[in-house]
Amino acid sequence: KEKEKEKEKEKEKEPEKERALEKPEDPPAGEPEEEEEEEEEEEWEEGMVYGRDGKKVCVDDFELLTVVGKGSFGKVIQVKKKDDGKIYAMKSLRKEAIIKRKQVDHTRAEKNILQKIQHPFIVQLHYAFQTEDKLYMILEYVYGGELFFHLKSSGRFTAARSKFYAASLTLVLAHLHSFDIVYRDLKPENILIDQDGFIKVTDFGLSKELADPEEGTQTFCGTPEYIAPEVVKGLKHNKAVDWWSLGTLLFEMLSGLPPFYSEDVPEMYQKILSGKITFPSHITGPTKDIIKGLLDQDPAKRLGSGPSGSDDVKNHPYFADVDWEALENKQIAPPYKPKVNDAMDTSHIDPVFTSEQACDSVVEKSVLGEAAAFDGFTYVGPSQLDIE
Repeated sequence: KEKEKEKEKEKEKEPEKERALEKPEDPPAGEPEEEEEEEEEEEWEEGMVYGRDGKKVCVDDFELLTVVGKGSFGKVIQVKKKDDGKIYAMKSLRKEAIIKRKQVDHTRAEKNILQKIQHPFIVQLHYAFQTEDKLYMILEYVYGGELFFHLKSSGRFTAARSKFYAASLTLVLAHLHSFDIVYRDLKPENILIDQDGFIKVTDFGLSKELADPEEGTQTFCGTPEYIAPEVVKGLKHNKAVDWWSLGTLLFEMLSGLPPFYSEDVPEMYQKILSGKITFPSHITGPTKDIIKGLLDQDPAKRLGSGPSGSDDVKNHPYFADVDWEALENKQIAPPYKPKVNDAMDTSHIDPVFTSEQACDSVVEKSVLGEAAAFDGFTYVGPSQLDIE
């Protein structure tokens, strides 16, 4: 309980909700790879995008309602589209901060992946546009808030609820991996609960499309509690890192804390590398077995990393009672359904965010000279184009 309180205190000290990834005192072997920026042929129209009906869409078309999240480069605000009253989540990112932190490629990748991927358990991108100083993504608004918020409130989840979320996440990872996309940042803060109780994975800022799935990638990134040992070591890694994170998250949902948690990040890395897991007495049988399989130190032997991929996870005895097709079609009743009062409900959002003033802050320093770095960012979702 003391550790859990300390963890919450640390989170309160980090209002941007982005726990910095501290490297071990002894840096990982090998040099992180340079992320290659893919060429974009699509031109961008500063400040607005157009649908087939010729109607422009820009930041002024949205009424700012409530702050619902913050990150290293900006904030997420619940907004209402002025012409039709629909509620969305507007993610704004400061170009200056993105360029300074050398995250241009990651930001472009996030938009491209959300534009490409459609899945019932992944948040949907509706629009993307930019101004001279900022990037904007208009996403579906998810009323139930972060899994982190609910886990913090509950302490831990029941076995049934944990399995429901773990199974849903297995479907998400399987879908992403089928496109050779590695997510790389699976954690409670990046999983939202919709008004019906189903999950929506968000924040693809660290995701990467693998040019060669066998070769993998070597970028040192993620969140300390959930990163795999091969990442800590600075080795090349692939889709197996996502299965490690799933094992860590399942353990946390069942017990209240990640299996290798420590207030001291370097010590936490050492625990991850040791692979020693202390299971609570209530985690037994197939549940314990699948966690051990997902947390195998050897990525080649890790559950989900074999020739059958995600099928090995789905076919594990732990998931024996899961109807995968019914789950993906949302035909299974979630074990928890958040109470939503109205279209602008924010009761399931952490007050640390909602207490802030909802404003689109002015950026003092211009990055006009770096405009080419964000070519091709503009996007209008398919459902937004069919206005006859």
